[in-house]
Amino acid sequence: MITKKIAVDFDGTIVENKYPDIGEEQLFAFATLKELQKQGHRLILWTYRSGKSLFEAINYCKENGVEFYAINKNYPEEKFDDSISRKIDADIYIDDKNIGGFLGWSKIWELLGNESIDSKAEFFRKKKTKSIFSFFKK
Repeated sequence: MITKKIAVDFDGTIVENKYPDIGEEQLFAFATLKELQKQGHRLILWTYRSGKSLFEAINYCKENGVEFYAINKNYPEEKFDDSISRKIDADIYIDDKNIGGFLGWSKIWELLGNESIDSKAEFFRKKKTKSIFSFFKK
């Protein structure tokens, strides 16, 4: 299996959005993240938070058994300067601001966990391409 870099938002995705406070865990968030890590995927925490509120989010995740490969970076050693894009380089982005909103962790697991991510991504790519083109043919 090919492992992926998966960028995951915090507020509204791992926890309910109560920023700057930390909301309740979204159902199955940590169970899904831990299982994706067991499969060898690299998780990147990709969040608006900084300073104290970022530190609190990182600790909350650690207390719930998830430590990230990188935090708001492409890799742990990355140093921010004007030559580096702030866009995180990931294969998959999990965020509550997706078109259609947050799917929920059980749906994310269904899409990513039960089959290889590559086969699922290819299935949905074809499905979306077909539906987009069929829309324009009408």
